Amino acid sequence: MIASADALTAFAAGAARTTTLALDTEFMREKTYRAELCLVQLADGANAVCVDPLAIADLAPLVPLLTSADIVKIMHAARQDLEVLLPAVGLVTPVFDTQIAAALAGHPAQVGYAELARRLLGVELPKAHTRADWSRRPLSAEEQEYALDDVRHLGALRDRLLETLRAQGRLAWLEEELATLANADALRVAPEDAWKKVKGLPALDPARQELAKQLAAWRERRAADRNRPRGWILDDAVLREIVLRLPRSTGALEALPEMQESVVRKCGDELLALVDASGIADPPPALPRRERPDPAQVALVKKLADISNEVAKQLEISGEVLATRRELEKLAGGRRDVSLLRGWRADVVGQKLLAAL
Repeated sequence: MIASADALTAFAAGAARTTTLALDTEFMREKTYRAELCLVQLADGANAVCVDPLAIADLAPLVPLLTSADIVKIMHAARQDLEVLLPAVGLVTPVFDTQIAAALAGHPAQVGYAELARRLLGVELPKAHTRADWSRRPLSAEEQEYALDDVRHLGALRDRLLETLRAQGRLAWLEEELATLANADALRVAPEDAWKKVKGLPALDPARQELAKQLAAWRERRAADRNRPRGWILDDAVLREIVLRLPRSTGALEALPEMQESVVRKCGDELLALVDASGIADPPPALPRRERPDPAQVALVKKLADISNEVAKQLEISGEVLATRRELEKLAGGRRDVSLLRGWRADVVGQKLLAAL
């Protein structure tokens, strides 16, 4: 366990000579907007260590390692870890994500680290501390060992996956997929785009859609300012109800299903002001009727899905790795700005799909 600035500087100096660095994190975010970084695990081939960011306020000694173009950071399901590390050390790059590589090699799209270690290395990893409180100190010896196991096998997994992908001729595919991790903007949520993460909004008229954007942006800013989970500020279900029912008074706000009294007390005036500022008439226009799916469109999406699934079967990869249903629906609807028509996917399936339209 590295718990002092001097020890961290010494480790970083030694690890600077490596060409690969296994990396993982443990964090907590149940009660905060920003994840609390609780542990950083690193393995440089010779040493596996836990860095304690709760004891070391400044992780600057890690920045040259984690941002060096000459050191590949090996991670598994890296996106959340990259998001958590971004404020502390900047964008970690370049990254080799063993989950992404495994999916291209024919393993399940979301294969877990422990399962991949079992499949490729015959290693059985313990699961006893999956739900440990990583903010608690001191960590037990067993918890530290569990955390270190998360990086001890990443180098071997990378070697096995590279061997397989090289034999399959898919290293170029991997390079394309890993490039998507080098975008810092994708790791942040802009308040103006926060509404896109609200699930379950039906087709809305333009005015209600704009109100949904404004409500989600307000919630995002308030959550960030107070460092509280966005759901504590305003639950998704309540946000949807405001957009659909358009309450104009405190009483109407209180009557919404699942609305908490504390939210009305603390934020009611602001929420009502956002509804008022939307300019939607009172009484409001009726919600758009949900139209039945066009049978021809449904049939076309199924046709495209059948083609994609057949290609995936031939390639021995998961169908969702090749094409998601959402992408197929966009393509069937006339969109051409889809991943299916770019890069390696365009070569293996994109042209077949276009020919079927």
